[in-house]
Amino acid sequence: MAALLRAPGRRWMALAAALAVVGVPGAWLLAREAPAAEGGGLTAKVKKGQFAVVVNTTGELRAVKFVQVQGPTNAAQADAYQMKISTIVPEGTVVKEGDMVAELDRGSIAAKRAEVFLALQKAEAQLEQAQLDSTLNLSKAREEMRTMELTLEEKRIARDQAKFEAPSVKRQAEIDHEKAERALAQAKIDYKTKTEQAQAKMREVGSDVQRQRNKLTVVDQVMGEFTIKAPAPGMVIYVKEWNGRKKTAGSQINPWDPTVATLPDLSKMETISYVNEIDVRKISVGHKVLVTLDADPTKKLTGTVTQVANVGEQRPNSDAKVFEVRILVAEADTTLRPGMTAGAAIETYSVKEATSIPLEAVVSENDVPYVYRRTGSTVKRVEVATGAMNDDEVVITKGLEAGDEVLISPPASTEGIETIRLPGSGDVPKAGAGDTARSVPAPVVPPAKGEQPAKGRPQSRPAAEPRG
Repeated sequence: MAALLRAPGRRWMALAAALAVVGVPGAWLLAREAPAAEGGGLTAKVKKGQFAVVVNTTGELRAVKFVQVQGPTNAAQADAYQMKISTIVPEGTVVKEGDMVAELDRGSIAAKRAEVFLALQKAEAQLEQAQLDSTLNLSKAREEMRTMELTLEEKRIARDQAKFEAPSVKRQAEIDHEKAERALAQAKIDYKTKTEQAQAKMREVGSDVQRQRNKLTVVDQVMGEFTIKAPAPGMVIYVKEWNGRKKTAGSQINPWDPTVATLPDLSKMETISYVNEIDVRKISVGHKVLVTLDADPTKKLTGTVTQVANVGEQRPNSDAKVFEVRILVAEADTTLRPGMTAGAAIETYSVKEATSIPLEAVVSENDVPYVYRRTGSTVKRVEVATGAMNDDEVVITKGLEAGDEVLISPPASTEGIETIRLPGSGDVPKAGAGDTARSVPAPVVPPAKGEQPAKGRPQSRPAAEPRG
């Protein structure tokens, strides 16, 4: 009778008609089936056919091969570590080999050239001073040796004349001659040493002059390369800095990253996408991809995953960790341009014949997946075995057949609903018996993309997804 009191108006009319036709016993039986029929909200048919797990992501097109347009490559030798782009041709400009692509600000390099030029002049003045000092010192040394030679000649004459003098006078003459001879010998040795010293000084100052000359040559060469020209014909595409911004007028380049633009080969393109850490485990090299373009949604291209990063990274303005995935576009298309936004549907798993139902139809109780199958006006809770799943559907490997009808959401009341278990799965308490908290299984709500299931909430993935 309680069921009769809870029945809505239409059911009261049905029960009244039943009382008139079959009497009270028949109406009681109809009322007993009422809770089962009450779960008849939205339903779905179990279908059999193609099933695929697809990871959707977005990325940016770029050329696989390209020529880099670079600034001065030996700027570090000229002590030019920060160079500002003064002007650059608009992105997308088609240039020929030798055409001007960009111009760098010469302010800093001009100041550096003036500094090096002054250092060169100073070194040359020091070289000239060293040459004059060496000439003067060696000239004086030669004059002193000439004087000593004359003094030695005088002492020799005095010694010869002292042969007929007293022994003491003779001895004194010999001593004076020996002193003059030794002084001349020492002067010759000193002259040789002074010559070597002068040569060493000349080499030292001369090397400094040569170093400054070489540096001035490098600075002039680097200054000439401040006008950046195209090394090959192609379309100018700006490169990005570490923060994701493109290098344009006002941006800085340095000797370790001198590239200002690229000239891509448009015959072979790839898309660079970033996949969250939840989905990247499904992706492997070789997976097929359907590539779409935001610029032309009607165009469909095919591709293949060529590389999956092993280490995650954090992109600018994002807190999530992502992994870089490179996808090679199979078709050559003249409308493709680097920098275009491209969507990528990566098929990670596919089977031709699979039995599947909507993901929302599966509920989990004590880690056991169930569905509510409706046959006519009767609803039964059926244990199922699940397989792969995608964002919308899940594969049912056991428990349902193609054409069965299942409820999208559980009935409002599960009291009296029969539970059918899979063979060998064991017995569990029937719904409605004992603990009322377990009598109504909570529906599975699939998490949003990139969202981890909350603790304590029934898991939306009944079974582990296979890796492609």
